[in-house]
Amino acid sequence: VQLQASGGGLVQPGGSLRLSCVASGSIFSSSALAWYRQAPGNQRELVAMVGIAGTATYADSVKGRFTLSRDNAKSTVHLEMNSLKPEDTAVYYCYIFSSHTYRGQGTLVTVSS
Repeated sequence: VQLQASGGGLVQPGGSLRLSCVASGSIFSSSALAWYRQAPGNQRELVAMVGIAGTATYADSVKGRFTLSRDNAKSTVHLEMNSLKPEDTAVYYCYIFSSHTYRGQGTLVTVSS
């Protein structure tokens, strides 16, 4: 299984970005999916997770601003990020959880004026 993340970039505070992660292989629809992030000097933290049934949960810091969705037909998970803040600056990683855990290469999000 390989994961390819995209969509990161530089955005001003209050702006929006949409991250995407495309997975190869056949386990996507039967797996839980997640986005983590790691800011410089910080530990990696869970941003959002979605189960097989499609119900998403979010870190308190992003609730109401981020939306996680999955498209099983395209083996893709999206993270819609709105009202971005400087503290959202981090490298964002997508994960697939099945019998093994798989991680994408990360995409950098920088929120700065």
